Amino acid sequence: MNRFQGKRAFITGAGSGLGQALAIVLARRGWKIGVAEIDPDRTRKTSQDVNQAGGEALAIPCDVTRPENLEAAADAILAQWGGIDLVINNAGVSGCGLMEEIDPERWEWIFNINLKSVIYGCRAFIPMLKNQGSGHIVNVASYLGFVSAPESSCYNVTKAGIISLSETLRIELAKNHIGVSVVMPSFFKTNLMEQLYAAGERQEKLVRALFEKTNVKPDKVAHSILKGIAANRFYILPQWDAKLIWLIKRFSPELYLRLFSFIYRKALVEKFFRLQ
Repeated sequence: MNRFQGKRAFITGAGSGLGQALAIVLARRGWKIGVAEIDPDRTRKTSQDVNQAGGEALAIPCDVTRPENLEAAADAILAQWGGIDLVINNAGVSGCGLMEEIDPERWEWIFNINLKSVIYGCRAFIPMLKNQGSGHIVNVASYLGFVSAPESSCYNVTKAGIISLSETLRIELAKNHIGVSVVMPSFFKTNLMEQLYAAGERQEKLVRALFEKTNVKPDKVAHSILKGIAANRFYILPQWDAKLIWLIKRFSPELYLRLFSFIYRKALVEKFFRLQ
């Protein structure tokens, strides 16, 4: 991380979960953190934690579905710190259900928070990064963006969109000496369940079981992300299961589809968690 001499970061969804973990880990290294969060209490709490950990917090009340909020955040950071080194678009929510059972309003809701917010965040900060000729953008997607798990189409599509956007930006911004990484974690202990949308009770039980089963905590994922940024890696897969599925799909997409279609038809995941 030595190339980021200013040690200035902006993190959306920094009030809890992975965003909060990233803010604290960076603060322990002496970073200044723009704490972007819609919840005032969480904004205040993370800002206090950042200051106590040795960093410098700038509390930024932010609704990531409103582009003007992201633009105001960029202006505030430029005025306060004169620039930015690391932009982390992390805010997100979770949704599941059979594709035809998810109503249009829910599609719009998850698109606005998961995908459009990343677009708005990138657009707000890219001019500043270009003027500097340096910096790094990190977009938090999910391994479901390439796994395309059944009964989570609305979530999958938003995360696949983040991966595609990030790939585009990696190429576009290379000439400006701006790095881009996309993070694709699998399940870990997070607060996504607080705003989970499930079209049916069975899907909700399954998703909750998957989150409860894992022992991976946000700070472990945060450390993996920082290692990936330090190495200027584009694809960051913090967990072994995501890496394994990634390799299977890259090696043989047809085999991947057959394998996971078989698992879905036989309801093997539900049987494993004894939900049947």
